[in-house]
Amino acid sequence: MKLEKLVGERFKEKPSDCVVESHALMVRGGYMKYVANGIFSSYTPLKRITKKIENILREEMDAIDGQEVSFPVVMPASIWQESGRYDSIGKELVRFNDRNGSPVVLGMTHEEAAVQLVREYGQSYVKYPFMIYQIQTKFRDEARPKSGLIRVREFTMKDAYSFHTSQEDLEQYYDKCHKAYERIFARVGIPEVVSVASDSGMMGGSISHEFMLLTDIGEDSIVICPECNYRANMEAAANITENNRAEVSEELKKVLTPNAHSIEEVCSFLNCDEKSSCKAVVYQRNSDDKYVVLFLRGDLEVNETKLTNYLGFDIHPGVVTIDSGLSAGNIGPVGLEGDFIVLYDSSLKGMNNLVCGANESEYHFTGLDMDRDVPSAEFHDFAKIQAGGICPCCGKKAITISRGIEVGNIFQLGTKYTKSMGMIYTDSEGNTQHPIMGCYGIGVGRLAAAICEVHHDDYGPIWPISIAPWQVHLCAVRSDDAEVKAYADKLYDELKSRGVEVIYDDRNISAGVMFSDADLLGVPYRVIVSPRNMKQNIVEISSRDKSFKATASVDEAADDIAKIIFDALHSI
Repeated sequence: MKLEKLVGERFKEKPSDCVVESHALMVRGGYMKYVANGIFSSYTPLKRITKKIENILREEMDAIDGQEVSFPVVMPASIWQESGRYDSIGKELVRFNDRNGSPVVLGMTHEEAAVQLVREYGQSYVKYPFMIYQIQTKFRDEARPKSGLIRVREFTMKDAYSFHTSQEDLEQYYDKCHKAYERIFARVGIPEVVSVASDSGMMGGSISHEFMLLTDIGEDSIVICPECNYRANMEAAANITENNRAEVSEELKKVLTPNAHSIEEVCSFLNCDEKSSCKAVVYQRNSDDKYVVLFLRGDLEVNETKLTNYLGFDIHPGVVTIDSGLSAGNIGPVGLEGDFIVLYDSSLKGMNNLVCGANESEYHFTGLDMDRDVPSAEFHDFAKIQAGGICPCCGKKAITISRGIEVGNIFQLGTKYTKSMGMIYTDSEGNTQHPIMGCYGIGVGRLAAAICEVHHDDYGPIWPISIAPWQVHLCAVRSDDAEVKAYADKLYDELKSRGVEVIYDDRNISAGVMFSDADLLGVPYRVIVSPRNMKQNIVEISSRDKSFKATASVDEAADDIAKIIFDALHSI
């Protein structure tokens, strides 16, 4: 393709609304265009990249006996009502009525559609196991889309669903898919992706893993133990605390704490460590605004995913009103009265000599003994693990926290959907059973953006050859020179005849502008034809990552370049 015909503009300035490099470079390089919040159109370079990613996904899914299918984007609400998710999922799921008044939804995920497709087929155990997958557009009405393609509302996703007659069989296939994902990420140029234990969230099931590309711009916090290689998403990582009880319990005393409301202010006023305090964090149930009061050690943060999973309903940060029965900034477990859901984090179990609220304005207690003063308390893990914390696996104080972009996920769903949607099969003994499901997803656009995030320099993306929009960027410097133009045209045709993907720039522009555009397109190999090179009967060949530079004679250039591309493709 000739670059002068390439739709889309390339420019130098970083757009003011781009906070991550992948977003800025994709806008500057003419890869995509903003349509609406979290919705983008793709120009040719991005479309070629995502098409190659999709082909890799297909190859690896086919290799583990996946069968490609296609589910609708718009689905009747009835199948989501069958699973129970029509009402349990919030505003992320777009609901509307068709012209006949029938309720329908936009697909944000397709577990229900997968079950609906195969529940008549899978009525006998002899049909199992099997896996179906699709690469499809989805829409999820994210509250805060950001970072270009990292978090969007409309996106393309590869989602796969496997069906099994035993948990053992599911686990074997789960491992097989895990290895396939490792191959996928290696093939697209990010072999450094790590898998971490994660929370299943709205998907359901008890076991799940996320594949994380570690980078400072990542939205997720990744818990890592360098001692035993334990890895987990912050949402799923258990927090273990050393609860050291003092030998002597102090008397519970109410003390005046004027103008001290936050835990930092209270501990500063009383000259005590936040680890020796008990703080209250207030939430409200979404359905009826009922208050949820959680007590935990003062230096810890609430893991809201753990809390929501325990409660079994959605919550939001509480607004403490005058008539709520709560004294904002002074809430404590002793003498707390009212129709509240009261919970206690494990960090408080057995602890004594703590500071806490006295449920009275401007007053706190010192000397709180959880065993003595709150004997009915039950303790559960609701807190975020901290850097330097205790590893849930090996027990060493070695935890580190990194940031990461989620580029894939896999779930063991169990019978959550097959049971609720009435999918059954007859086993070898004539008994009816519900199939066990697995689910495996990769967002195509997010993966492309993540690759760009870790493969770029100050001038533009550096695309791995496996997914690059083109393999060779041919630059005819001084195309107004007849010899340069004639040879460059000839080389362009010869490369195409050898199956090399070429973007050809024969515009009559300065070399600086030409090379700047080439940097933004990020094509792995650049070939330069110029008057100086013609005098020497050579062409210049260099790699975008600056690891390779060579020359080739004009007579052998096409063959040499084709071999370079062949070798690069087969080294992956």
